[in-house]
Amino acid sequence: MTASPIPASELLIGASRTMRFEGDEYGSGISFFYVDNDPGMGPGLHRHPYTETWLVIEGEATIRMGDDTVIAHAGDTAVVAADTWHGFTNTGLGRLRIVCIHASPVMIQENLDEPEAADRPG
Repeated sequence: MTASPIPASELLIGASRTMRFEGDEYGSGISFFYVDNDPGMGPGLHRHPYTETWLVIEGEATIRMGDDTVIAHAGDTAVVAADTWHGFTNTGLGRLRIVCIHASPVMIQENLDEPEAADRPG
């Protein structure tokens, strides 16, 4: 495999500012979403059979993990256990930029409101 950067344009989801990187396609053991959301936006409750780690780059995220809710700001990191219902919302006044790291080369996601769906960022 030749070393080269992956252009952001290959990872963008439609016309959004969110990128989806699924590691398996690139020989990586992890996957991630790079989310760039406006206030009030974020994924609904969902879960994965592996841990998910968030790194807030900019803004404020209110993160629900099971029965717990935390507020994370730029520079903060949060981790949710496997099989725990979770989601986050941009509760700040500006953009939320957050990296959602999936401990899996393939994203597996079950949404609470849509058990069959697997493609919403988070």
